[in-house]
Amino acid sequence: MIEFDPDTLNDPRALRNAFGTFMTGVTVVTTLEDTGQPLGFTANSFASVSLDPPLVLVCLANSSRNYDTFANTSRFAINILAESQIEVSNTFARPVEDRFAKVGWQPGPHGSPILDDVSAWFDCSMFNTVDAGDHLILIGEVKAFDQEIAPGLGYARGAYVTPAAEAKAMSKRTGMIVSALIERNGKILLQDDGNGGLTIPATDDVADGANVALARLISDSGIQAEPGFVFSVYQDEARKHQHISFLCQAADGAPQNGAYTELNASTLMDVADPAICTMLERFARESRIGNFGVYYGNEVSGEVKPLTPGS
Repeated sequence: MIEFDPDTLNDPRALRNAFGTFMTGVTVVTTLEDTGQPLGFTANSFASVSLDPPLVLVCLANSSRNYDTFANTSRFAINILAESQIEVSNTFARPVEDRFAKVGWQPGPHGSPILDDVSAWFDCSMFNTVDAGDHLILIGEVKAFDQEIAPGLGYARGAYVTPAAEAKAMSKRTGMIVSALIERNGKILLQDDGNGGLTIPATDDVADGANVALARLISDSGIQAEPGFVFSVYQDEARKHQHISFLCQAADGAPQNGAYTELNASTLMDVADPAICTMLERFARESRIGNFGVYYGNEVSGEVKPLTPGS
């Protein structure tokens, strides 16, 4: 049975923290004063409501200094911020005298300010307002809208979330693939490559180094194995990354992910990646004579340098 302390309901911070686990987008809601001056505020309480008629909603705190204007306006716009617009979000969240001073914008088709470079915007007429506790719900009828390819800015647990930018940065920072050639009794651990073929355990999550990545691959496979020597190092020119593969010896026990497989012609036909297939063919050939080497090159050609005795 789930236990709950009713006193928690009297703790606004605890409730806000719980609400904050839900990742949202970040918007700037805009309108014009009677004098023509633009007004705006940052909000993450945005949702689509209806397609017919096209309705959206956003919430405004009763304590906002913009409350009177937005509560009585006949129109407003919702600007979905892009990942690159964290500073725009901060500007419209702070008590800045002129929030539009350093922000490019132009009037939308229905008149409300549309910010430059946003992921999407909705220019709305006021459809309805609803009092809801300490907030006012603004429901707008979409009169015009547009979208761009820029990924939207996220927000969760009190922090901005920029998954597209972070993935790109990680890719540039590492540019490396680590894989594990895990052997037991002459067979190699092969796993589903996600496209109906076979591959060896591999990861591009190498932010903590190749050794940590290798240990994670072994653990995720659900086996016990000793990391061995580097079996292959090559530059994958087509995919713009460096690939390092370690030969590892596995202990007894069935893997949780994949299966130990004999490297015969039928099996190798199911390995879609040509470079991985060539590496497995070399392993099969060298294991028959018990003399391993280290491959250096690219995904097409290179040379195998034999290991010195005792290595």
